[in-house]
Amino acid sequence: MEGIVVAFFVPVVVFLLVVAPIWIIVHYKSKANVVNGLSSSERAELDEMIEVANKMAARIETLESILDVESPGWRENQEA
Repeated sequence: MEGIVVAFFVPVVVFLLVVAPIWIIVHYKSKANVVNGLSSSERAELDEMIEVANKMAARIETLESILDVESPGWRENQEA
């Protein structure tokens, strides 16, 4: 009976003294990172991706307008 108590008690103590504090610290650091938002480098990278996406959207609109002139029924052919 005493061995069962020790076998249960030791892992619980190790968990409470080692794992739980580390787990709590990491959890709240990740929560703080979410609250703080993006860093300046992340923001710059996001702005660059937005700019690239806007350029790509403009190119797609241009290509679609060219296709509308050269091949008026191209949109119907794509639905099939």
